[in-house]
Amino acid sequence: MPTDVASLTREECWELLKREEFGRLAYTLDGEAAIVPINYAVDDGRLVFRTAQGSKLSAVLRGGTVAFEIDDIGSEWASSVIVRGSAAELPEEEARWADQLRLRPWIRSEKQHVVAITPSEMSGLRFRMHRPWMSIYPQD
Repeated sequence: MPTDVASLTREECWELLKREEFGRLAYTLDGEAAIVPINYAVDDGRLVFRTAQGSKLSAVLRGGTVAFEIDDIGSEWASSVIVRGSAAELPEEEARWADQLRLRPWIRSEKQHVVAITPSEMSGLRFRMHRPWMSIYPQD
């Protein structure tokens, strides 16, 4: 019988990160922890996202470690990947190239700054879903 929880290899984590485009960025700014949703793309071993002037950019410019997390939830299995690393705003010439990436914002807003997260740690888990209530209630 297969296990209900399995660790993902680094390659499996990257495959999942490449497949998704939405995740959550965690950072600290002025001693306060924050977590925000972002759209992202994978590029050359980094996670790249656009942002406007504000707290995300301020945290990035101050340096330090950020965390990033995605989930992939199916009917029988769910996977989660967590990345920790440094984030830095890309210089203008490199940021222009980011237009070629699959960065697709879900809302209309001006996002002039391009940030890359370089992972220093990465981990992932795959879980067998156990939802006994699914057999109790009729499915739509």
